[in-house]
Amino acid sequence: MKKLSMLVVHICLLSMVGLSWQVGAYDEGHLGQINAIGRCPSCDLSNSNLTGAILKRANLYEANLSGANLSGAKLSEAYPTFANLSGANLTKADLSHANLTEANLYEANLTKADLTGADFDGTNLRDANLTGANLTEVDLTKANLKGAKFCRTQTPWGEDNSGC
Repeated sequence: MKKLSMLVVHICLLSMVGLSWQVGAYDEGHLGQINAIGRCPSCDLSNSNLTGAILKRANLYEANLSGANLSGAKLSEAYPTFANLSGANLTKADLSHANLTEANLYEANLTKADLTGADFDGTNLRDANLTGANLTEVDLTKANLKGAKFCRTQTPWGEDNSGC
């Protein structure tokens, strides 16, 4: 009886580990794809660690990068159009001239990010942190900026401290 109860405990533990792995997991094949060929449209990279990744000109159309750590990543001229970047950490990331049209950056951290010339047309930036970000030549047409934090941002007119 003791062996049977231990077996049940082990099965329960393995089931819980398996389920927790699946909840926060991303597709390893997608990570390899983005690293190998620089494109991964509609891929799942949620909760992945892409700190310092070089993704210049990467095609990330409709990719799921929610909760991903992209701090210090190089995403200049990338295409995360319609991508889900909600809750992503983009601290000090280079998104200069990136096309983020209709992307979801709800609660994303863009502290000190280089957003020079980026296209945020129709992008959800609700509750995003843009403290110290460079917003020179940014297109924010139809962007949802409700609750977004714009403290010490760089604009074409100099540093903006109105949101502090």
